[in-house]
Amino acid sequence: MSNPDKLTETIREAGFAFVHADEMQVALQRAGSLEDFPSFAASWDDLGLDTYMADGGRYRKRRFAVFGARAGVPAIERKPHQPHYQSRDYNPLNGGIERWFPPILPEIGAGPTMTSILHFCRDLFDRLSGPRDWHIELHQFRIEARRGVAGCPTPEGRHRDGVDHVLVLLAGRRNVQSGMTTIHDLDGSTLGSFTLTEPLDAALVDDRRVLHGVTPVEPVDPREPGFRDVLVVTFRR
Repeated sequence: MSNPDKLTETIREAGFAFVHADEMQVALQRAGSLEDFPSFAASWDDLGLDTYMADGGRYRKRRFAVFGARAGVPAIERKPHQPHYQSRDYNPLNGGIERWFPPILPEIGAGPTMTSILHFCRDLFDRLSGPRDWHIELHQFRIEARRGVAGCPTPEGRHRDGVDHVLVLLAGRRNVQSGMTTIHDLDGSTLGSFTLTEPLDAALVDDRRVLHGVTPVEPVDPREPGFRDVLVVTFRR
């Protein structure tokens, strides 16, 4: 589904799309270069612990950045570092407070891979919603799984993010099983499910129309730690 017209139509009809890594690579390379992807993926090894987990979990690490795009202006610019905020309407577990996370490293945020991802998203989401000014948030997440401790990619359960559009892009995973993404209509009925397994596997979601969730990940070999690394990109008008 690397064809932009086909991808746009799929999301318009279903409210979401799953894009396999090989097709996603082609789509991203239309937007720019992926020459720094090895260092991009390796940057997940240097995330800070998420200390805001209301369930007491110590299984999530993250970095965060905010960008902005103006209609008719080609550049997508990084904004000064700021907190991430969600109301409890969208995140009943951890919402309702300003959450400060370590910033995404400058060389990663400005690197070729991230730049290509941002321009791919902008082109697609402009197709879906029309060109407009966008508030863009980037989240690097590592969900860890250890013996007896499952990692929860979406501890708040099925949810919306309170934005317009969402990209979830797998950067890597090791020694974990499950982590199945499920998509639901606003009444809770299941619309689809899939698992991100290969780097660059991606989910694209119209957050206004559907809910999404991810099942917990557990280590395949309980003697070794495991992890699931994703980049979440949200666009809000």
